[in-house]
Amino acid sequence: MSDLANPSLSQPPHNYSIRWWPVVGIFLASAIACLVVFTIPHPSRQHLNIQLAQVFFFTFGALLIWLIFGSRLRKKIRILLLAGILILIGGIAASFRIHGVTGNLVPILEPRWASHRLQAPIVIAATNKQLVASIPGASDFPQFLGPTRNGILIGPRLQTNWTTHPPSLLWRQPIGTAWSGFVVSGSLAITQEQRGEEELVVAYELLTGKVVWSHNSKTRYFTTLAGEGPRANPSIARGRVFAQGATGILSCLDLATGRLIWEKDILQENQARVPGWGQSSSPLVMDDLVVVSTGARQDRSLVAYRCGDGAPAWSAGSDDETYCSPTLLTLAGIPQIVLFSDSLISHDPATGKELWRFAWPHGHPHVAMPVQVNGTDLIVSSGYGTGSGRVRVQRDSSGVWNAAPVWRTNRLKAKFTNPVLFGHYIFGLDDGILACLDAETGDQRWKDGRYGHGQTLLVRDLLLVTAENGEVLLVDPQPDRLRELCKSPSLSGKTWNPPALAGEYLVVRNDKEAACYRLPSY
Repeated sequence: MSDLANPSLSQPPHNYSIRWWPVVGIFLASAIACLVVFTIPHPSRQHLNIQLAQVFFFTFGALLIWLIFGSRLRKKIRILLLAGILILIGGIAASFRIHGVTGNLVPILEPRWASHRLQAPIVIAATNKQLVASIPGASDFPQFLGPTRNGILIGPRLQTNWTTHPPSLLWRQPIGTAWSGFVVSGSLAITQEQRGEEELVVAYELLTGKVVWSHNSKTRYFTTLAGEGPRANPSIARGRVFAQGATGILSCLDLATGRLIWEKDILQENQARVPGWGQSSSPLVMDDLVVVSTGARQDRSLVAYRCGDGAPAWSAGSDDETYCSPTLLTLAGIPQIVLFSDSLISHDPATGKELWRFAWPHGHPHVAMPVQVNGTDLIVSSGYGTGSGRVRVQRDSSGVWNAAPVWRTNRLKAKFTNPVLFGHYIFGLDDGILACLDAETGDQRWKDGRYGHGQTLLVRDLLLVTAENGEVLLVDPQPDRLRELCKSPSLSGKTWNPPALAGEYLVVRNDKEAACYRLPSY
């Protein structure tokens, strides 16, 4: 009778079922968002990946909110699930670290227990004596992008059948972290590295990988996205090595011994800051001057020092930081230093005075070197959806300079690779895919071959490509279609560093290892 008098005691407690419809809605909204992201045009693959990451974090956050506030799960179960998610995230963070990003801004994870300690090299030295005798001085690769700083090499004539005549490995070994490339003089191959808290310039025997000398500076550059270490190439001239580190240390060293002749902190001296991706501009040596980009204000963004003692010679410009290197070109019959900074800018080599300027979209890194087409025209290119343009530089009878556009296109977006000119066509990696443009009109002839954000060199009439995944390949640079001739693995992991080709000897590296191959030639 007491139960009948109180009906609530005779009924089981109310059982709330799990509320699943918000989960369905969240995944449906995410699927629609992904579809929209993939459907709408994007200026670059990087923008696409950033938006996909935003969708992922929105989905993850919405599911957490549902779990905590809207799932109707019992409190104990919600606490256990949330704790499990946090433990999983913590375990992943404790087990893996972000080792930079790909050229398309995809994070690269590596185990935290992975060792970057330098190991003993792999050396194949049976023919060293014969090889040393065969290295001519004319085959030197003394600066960024080769003897003429444009990625174009006279020789040798390379074999294109790597199945029958494969490249020969001379040595392969771990190396200090950096995005710098090698330069070569005679039997020395020189690069820059980071080892612990020291930034180094290191000279190796070209044919064995053995360290000949090294010079260290107590400095270190590192960010999670950009990675660690220096990223410019040394320059060799006048029996000396000029190297600029990621934090702005400019060193002049004796080529034979590595002895320090003079050293300067060019950023501190010119009141400039370290750029977000590190100081990346390779020194330009001309006559008795070494010219470097600082990104400083107050007429100090481009600075020239005396090669002999490092004394300041001149300074000019007030443009922001650039990741491009200055180059010496002759346009309209006049030698001039051209730098792709905020804009495309020309300076008088003797005084630094600005001669002309061509405006270019900024707000993103400018990295690729300008490509000279003829006596008056340049092609300039940048990534992040911007594209390429041809610029005509002229000087009138009164001495006034003018730089005017010829064409613009978004069909070649060189993020940090360097296009090269062959005949009437320009070849380069358009957001990681090899593309051919008509240099006269800017029209795209083809786009094919997903090689990532690697580098290119033109060797006679062949295009040598080092892909982002470490492969090396040869392409016949024709305007009708991609003609890939041969390819071979050379390194493991992300390879952004520019290669060096000295005669038949290809020296490649990335932030973990370096190798030297002898390419088969006729």
